[in-house]
Amino acid sequence: MATLSDRLDHLLGVKAAEPLADAFDMHTVEDLLRHYPLRYATQGQPLTQEQPEEGAHITVIGRVTKTELRPMKNRRGRLLKVALDTGSVAPIDITFFNGDKVSYLVREGVRAMMSGTVHWWRPDRWNLSHPDYLILPEKEEDSIENLTSVRGGGALRGLAQSAKGKGGVDVSFFEREYIPVYPATAKVQSWDLLACVRQVLDQLDPIDDPLPSALRDDRALMKISDALRLIHLPEHKSDIEQARERLRFDEALALQLVLAERRHDAEARTARPCPPRSDGIAAAFDTRLPFELTEGQQQVIAEISDDLARSHPMHRLLQGEVGSGKTIVALHAMLQVVDAGQQCALLAPTEVLAAQHYRSLRAMLGDLGTAGELGAADNATKVVLVTGSMSASAKKAALLDAVTGEAGIVIGTHALIQDAVEFFDLGMVIVDEQHRFGVEQRDALRAKAKSGTSPHLLVMTATPIPRTIAMTTLGDLETSTLTQLPRGRSPIVSKVVPRKQHPNWVDRAWERILEEVGAGRQAYVVCSRIGDDEENGKSRSGKKPGKAEEKEGPTTAAALEVFDMLRTGPLASVRVGLLHGRLPTDEKDQVMRAFNDGDIDVLVCTTVVEVGVDVPNATVMVIVDADRFGVSQLHQLRGRIGRGKHPGLCLLITDAGPTGTAMARLDAVAATTDGFELAVLDLRQRREGDVLGAAQSGTARSLRLLSLLDDLEVITAAQDLARQLVESDPGLHHHPGLATMMHAAVDAERLEYLAKS
Repeated sequence: MATLSDRLDHLLGVKAAEPLADAFDMHTVEDLLRHYPLRYATQGQPLTQEQPEEGAHITVIGRVTKTELRPMKNRRGRLLKVALDTGSVAPIDITFFNGDKVSYLVREGVRAMMSGTVHWWRPDRWNLSHPDYLILPEKEEDSIENLTSVRGGGALRGLAQSAKGKGGVDVSFFEREYIPVYPATAKVQSWDLLACVRQVLDQLDPIDDPLPSALRDDRALMKISDALRLIHLPEHKSDIEQARERLRFDEALALQLVLAERRHDAEARTARPCPPRSDGIAAAFDTRLPFELTEGQQQVIAEISDDLARSHPMHRLLQGEVGSGKTIVALHAMLQVVDAGQQCALLAPTEVLAAQHYRSLRAMLGDLGTAGELGAADNATKVVLVTGSMSASAKKAALLDAVTGEAGIVIGTHALIQDAVEFFDLGMVIVDEQHRFGVEQRDALRAKAKSGTSPHLLVMTATPIPRTIAMTTLGDLETSTLTQLPRGRSPIVSKVVPRKQHPNWVDRAWERILEEVGAGRQAYVVCSRIGDDEENGKSRSGKKPGKAEEKEGPTTAAALEVFDMLRTGPLASVRVGLLHGRLPTDEKDQVMRAFNDGDIDVLVCTTVVEVGVDVPNATVMVIVDADRFGVSQLHQLRGRIGRGKHPGLCLLITDAGPTGTAMARLDAVAATTDGFELAVLDLRQRREGDVLGAAQSGTARSLRLLSLLDDLEVITAAQDLARQLVESDPGLHHHPGLATMMHAAVDAERLEYLAKS
């Protein structure tokens, strides 16, 4: 018998377990059983969506309605072209390269299961090339279990053979009403996973349910043992729905318990209160503002001010549209803390953004931010910058100002987290672009406060977060949202430029830049990569590139190439600058300062300008290969223009086809400037599995059934329950099953990603 914690190599053998570990990071029985089916086959129906993606590995069941042997064009032998009727609108095209070898089995009229890779060869037709296959018996046959041979090839044949016993081959499993189909790879196919799951379930001991029976009864949830069995081997459609409902609630509750524990720990800490003062630097700053704050800014400033005045540390998320004025709100909070005699640390993800914050805060404060300098205001504070690439003398001076308390505001990158950085009295931590940092980085900076106290925490993001996402990934934070744009902000018009269909439109894009520069304004040209990937004929690996590498190299335009092309071609008459992440820090600062000062007309750059860069005179942005960027990233980039009195124009150059998903994504970005609407679209198009999956979290264990966009009721119920449980039983000492479920379902790597979401 087996338990959830048993190792797969002990249970299945090394030969079967090693591919699972390599492909899916599966090591235990629980890892395997929580790899849920992607979908289910029903007899005579496709096991996939009507229009699967190019390269997807799918499985279908149907009846062969037509076969035709055709000679190959460039080699000996014949192809077998097959039409498979799965109940879809049109038959699926199947191609076997060894046609003469399989034609005697794959005949017109037989029922077959086929598993292979999707290839689209026309806009409206796709096929499976040389799939694995299994010829299925007719339902009318009485002696299915008495077949003495397996008719098929590849993995499906192997699976059927694995069911061979003394009496013959048992392919009756393929007559089930619902056949599970798993997320798979070319080396570990769905049917390999199914064979392992069946073997494990046959040996599984009863599982102690972590949810108390009263809670299960209250929400009409089935037992975990039943859910884990029926999600894989359902007999009825209701089995699938009930199993998913139970497992979906488990996922939501596990996450919410983690967040509730974190929230409870924060509330148990103490912070030095920072009440507002009518005669302090914050009040002086307010009277000097050359513009009127929006109602939203005033409301959020009041919320944060109330939090800072309490003796418990603030934990607040400030999110807002691009250009909604988050920096002013954050600066007001910093000044309130400075008025209380404490310091603030502002953590930025890049040196470009940290330097931009330093310059903009100094500019906004004027003589209020120049303490120790000639002409400083009487109640001025000092603003310093700490980055990893600063000169030793400059860094030493900044660190001295931080440790002595001379600097009220310390701005920096990850360099602030280093052990060498100390504060005199750290009262608040502000984390900009929350998704770039994790819990450990947050805590490392907060740990620099005086012993026995915790600093207030404000995390900011310019990427709008839908309500359910915020509840699921940042439920330990109170949330403030800015939706209004400050007065004086100009509208932005976005247009898609399809380069292949209208190459002359690209020339017009460069002309528009010249027109704007001629009117005294500036422009960005954004590229998806830096370029210069190969030096002296060598690849980054140091090896001479082979033919395959040359063919598979990036087809996108690089910033270095575009820079050279523009300054010697269409934009030769204006001043063109270059900015990217591999430039030395002092050179990056010099370029940004020149662009700020108007000494550069057009800045060719990568996404280093995505957030925080504020040049009000920039009115045009051309994004080259725009289809290579995500929806939210395009929205962030676009927010760099239209920040002054002149309207903005964003041109999205793409080679994407007119009917594909990439063009639909770009059209959606061009159609709206509502960041929340685009954030939801981005998540739906990228799929939530990608948002919390291995591609970004570093682990294959992620949310599998819970929809962060659609399961609001489940998330809300789980959040309410988790907070009640943690409030009455901190640490869940009286609920060991829930504590185990929480730690098993949300491992350290996933928690790190959730904190960055």
